[in-house]
Amino acid sequence: MNAEEILAGKVLLIDKPLKWSSFQAVNKLKYILKRKYDLPKKFKIGHAGTLDPLATGLLIICTGKFTKSITEIQAQAKEYTGTIVVGATTPSYDLETEIDATFPTEHITEALILETTKQFIGEIDQKPPVFSAIKKDGKRLYEHARAGEEVEIQSRKTTIYEFEITRIQLPEVDFRVKCSKGTYIRSLAFDFGLALQSGGHLTALRRTKIGDYSVENAITPDDFAQLHEDEK
Repeated sequence: MNAEEILAGKVLLIDKPLKWSSFQAVNKLKYILKRKYDLPKKFKIGHAGTLDPLATGLLIICTGKFTKSITEIQAQAKEYTGTIVVGATTPSYDLETEIDATFPTEHITEALILETTKQFIGEIDQKPPVFSAIKKDGKRLYEHARAGEEVEIQSRKTTIYEFEITRIQLPEVDFRVKCSKGTYIRSLAFDFGLALQSGGHLTALRRTKIGDYSVENAITPDDFAQLHEDEK
């Protein structure tokens, strides 16, 4: 890799660590590349689809002229694996906030779980979590939520191509999902809990694929830094 190649355009596959923001990962790579290759101060770099800090996995980072491909990459199908805990909900639909309600789980069987997944295959209506970055009345939804303000959230159409249960150890349910752009897996966890006549929230999430790009071919930001340090 050299400066000309980076400015012409590179697609970098990063395995985002837990608790890192996508912005933080991009900034880390920007710093490494600028320092290593003496790039212009405002060289183009950006990511093709945000991952929440509590999620890990594939973050595609584009440089130079390839930043024009970001919209095209974002539109591709995505695959996730994760864990839903049934019997309880949180306001953020994940572990960002504390449990706010608990529900019975005695009636939940493996057969019921497997049958319930069928309700979510195909095009579905989904409401984004109140703790999300979508703007409403000029503010992010999470800003309204943290201020204790109630806002009406419109549901959106999204598509679930595959929804596979990979482990059941109640109250934990592990899954693999392939879905369209704009799908909130946190909302899927919440809605899945409701469909089980209980509650549910997301406790782990990992993005494994975007289109043909796989996290198996990605490296962590720290490994990326070490790789370029070793090249000196």
